[in-house]
Amino acid sequence: MQQHTHGIGKVSWRMAAQATLHCLTGCAIGEVLGMVIGTALGWGNVETMILAIILAFFFGYALTLRGVLKAGVDFKTAFRVALAADTLSIAVMELIDNAVIAFWPGGMDAHLSDPMFWWILAIALAAAFVITTPVNKWMIGRGKGHAVVHQYHH
Repeated sequence: MQQHTHGIGKVSWRMAAQATLHCLTGCAIGEVLGMVIGTALGWGNVETMILAIILAFFFGYALTLRGVLKAGVDFKTAFRVALAADTLSIAVMELIDNAVIAFWPGGMDAHLSDPMFWWILAIALAAAFVITTPVNKWMIGRGKGHAVVHQYHH
């Protein structure tokens, strides 16, 4: 795997938004699945949130792994690429969206069947997208984050 030690130059907001949307997709899948599983098992808020965060990282990495493996890269290298590409982005996204849900009045008590749950989740994910996009733009401009993945796209 080629390591980038310098930036790639000017990065468009579109490129940063696409990288963020990629992470957001994995995070949203993991978050919703974690909340569904936690609710179905009758878990409390903390346990459910921990599961949702773990699954958000899992699905975020899995989406990147899928694309890099399709380029013919071995699993160990693809896994390292996914970690390098997504860890900070997913961490920031999870911090923001879970903070919105945790601090929104009644957010932690809203159930999956409650429309309030879904609109708070939508607001939380939108806030995470807006705040994480500049982080991804900064990382890509320095040859980090999704810049590492781009060398494997054809």
